[in-house]
Amino acid sequence: SNERGYARRDDRRDDRRNDRRDDRRFDRRDERRFDSRRDSPPRRFRREDSRESGRRYAGEEDRRDPPRRHQRDTGEEDRPARGQSDAAKDDSAPISDAQRRAGRREIEDPYETAAKTASGVVDKASGRTGGLYMPPYKLAQMMKEVTDKKSKEYQRMTWEALKKSINGLVNKVNVSNIKNIVIDLFKENIIRGRALLVRSLMKAQMASPSFAHVYAALLAVINTKMPEVGELLLKRVLSQFLRAYKRNDKVMCKSLTKFIAHLVNQQVAHELVALQIISLLLESPTDDSVEEVVTFITECGATLADVTPQGLNAVFERLRGILHEGAIDKRVQYMIEGLYAQRKNNFAEHPGVLPDLDIVEADDQITHELSLDDPLDREESLDYFTFDPEYEENEEKYAQVRRELLGDDSDDDEEEGEDDDDDDEGEGGATETQVINDLTEQDLVNLRRTVYLTIMSSAAVDECAHKLMKLKLREGQQVEIATMLIECCAQERTYLRFYGLLGERFCMIDKAYQVVFDELFAKQYTMIHRLETNKLRNIAKLFAHLIHSDGLPWGVFEYIMITEEETTSSSRIFIKILFQEIAEYMGLKKLRERLNDPYMMSSFEGLFPKDSAKNTRFAINFWTAIGLGGLTDGLREHLQNAPKRLLAQAPDQAAAPVDSDSDSDSDSSSSSSSSSSSSSSSSGSSSSSSSSPSPSSSLGRPCSKSPFLRLKAPPFPWISWKISSS
Repeated sequence: SNERGYARRDDRRDDRRNDRRDDRRFDRRDERRFDSRRDSPPRRFRREDSRESGRRYAGEEDRRDPPRRHQRDTGEEDRPARGQSDAAKDDSAPISDAQRRAGRREIEDPYETAAKTASGVVDKASGRTGGLYMPPYKLAQMMKEVTDKKSKEYQRMTWEALKKSINGLVNKVNVSNIKNIVIDLFKENIIRGRALLVRSLMKAQMASPSFAHVYAALLAVINTKMPEVGELLLKRVLSQFLRAYKRNDKVMCKSLTKFIAHLVNQQVAHELVALQIISLLLESPTDDSVEEVVTFITECGATLADVTPQGLNAVFERLRGILHEGAIDKRVQYMIEGLYAQRKNNFAEHPGVLPDLDIVEADDQITHELSLDDPLDREESLDYFTFDPEYEENEEKYAQVRRELLGDDSDDDEEEGEDDDDDDEGEGGATETQVINDLTEQDLVNLRRTVYLTIMSSAAVDECAHKLMKLKLREGQQVEIATMLIECCAQERTYLRFYGLLGERFCMIDKAYQVVFDELFAKQYTMIHRLETNKLRNIAKLFAHLIHSDGLPWGVFEYIMITEEETTSSSRIFIKILFQEIAEYMGLKKLRERLNDPYMMSSFEGLFPKDSAKNTRFAINFWTAIGLGGLTDGLREHLQNAPKRLLAQAPDQAAAPVDSDSDSDSDSSSSSSSSSSSSSSSSGSSSSSSSSPSPSSSLGRPCSKSPFLRLKAPPFPWISWKISSS
């Protein structure tokens, strides 16, 4: 390490020695430069940038003046002349404030300057605030402070506010909000600021030519009510196009021709202008001019084909001649061929006006018949502010026009009185609030997204329930949580007990969720045939959990009717999984007790139908097939006692008194015939049933001989056995 240190020290010493040797060589080569450097102030003072370092050598003879940068940096105008002593400087006259301001710009407070300007103390020649930026809120406050609304300063403020408003509205317009922007523009005084509107439209179109069709549609709507605005814009566009054509400005020509094409599509400009532009560009065809023509016809070809088909045919004949001459580039030739292909398809890919922008009726549109040969007055004086001695009268006239166009002028009154209402909230009367209905249902979509993300991101049931209960739900939005819970459960590969516990928690917390899940059970059962088997199984297990935990009332079973006509294969699978899951949770004994509850028998009539022998047999076969035959004891007993009830009804019908009336005689004869037919059928069935063996029930008890126990093979694909009657 010491050796390395010695080596570095020696290197530094050698470097210093070499530097001194180079300096001596430099001084010998240029003796004159050496003498001047010797006579000049030391280097450390020449590099200083302070006032004292310059004055230190200012009074000495044969010394150089300090650099001029001292005067520029410090702004001092009282520096003595060359060779002047300090004493002479001290004896000089004092510098006045005017001389000091002449050499140095005095910066004032912008708000103070603006206040002076508003009050009329300062001249307004340099701008609204003397050339300084003024925030909008400060400008609005200044406008309120001005009492004389006829003054030039107030009119200039309103002019600047109008310019900002028009520029902002034009920059915001698009296909979706063009109708709202038109209404907002009519609220502004676009008669006074028509040049501002035209200028803003042209600037916006030059900045984004792809929105030319939107700006043309906006102008078309305004042109129907105020044609002077459309005429002024058309004059300026045509004049600027001719100027750009003479200057060979391809970019500007391309943008302006596209704008003119859409003005022709909107029937603001006459089709004669389009044909004149095409003939002008094809007068001496070049690659750029032919390319512009192809682009122009692509934009407005559909409209020209409808309005002036002969003129369009002449243009295509001219393009055909140019194509045959072969004097243009191959790329442009391919563009002409593509234009012919579009013409063959009737310009299907480039319609004249988009359906969303077809706002103006053809009869209401005003077409300006201007041509390139007409004198085009740009009226550039309208771009600048001019004092209007009849300002208030003109504003009142436009207010009447605005009321005719937009109806009631309540919006402007509300905007003018907003600040007063904020200051005096208690003094004003009660104002009616307008209810806004969001038909897009964006809030509902956001709620469903939030519920889904909460369910899928929660690790425990308590956490998920706590997060969902913290959501601020409106009345009737509980169904969204229940629906999203069922959908999330159906999407799982296998059933997760998480969803059942979550649904149970909601039903226990709020009774409104019980009503919601009751309605969703009926809805899911009616549309169960649309679900896949996996989704069907998950939903059935979810509702089974809610039912056996008493989160969902057992009255939901009234929606189920187990008959051959009322059920499908999907619904039978749903009922099978539902009751098998309930039986697994509760046990067959407790399930049987709940289903035999006398207070709930009206809700369970569909599960155990007794209206006909056919439906009773079908229900017995179904419950026995799914392994729950122990629930059918009541049905079997009902089916066994059916003949006895019929036989008991026969004597009563025979002993009924016979009335002398013809109607009663016919009734008694019909009843006796029905009883005899039933007895004969019962005797026939008993004789036929004597030849068949007696089967066993699912619980091992033998069935009694009964003609109503002919249980056919059930129409279930998963049942492979058959119950026969004795």
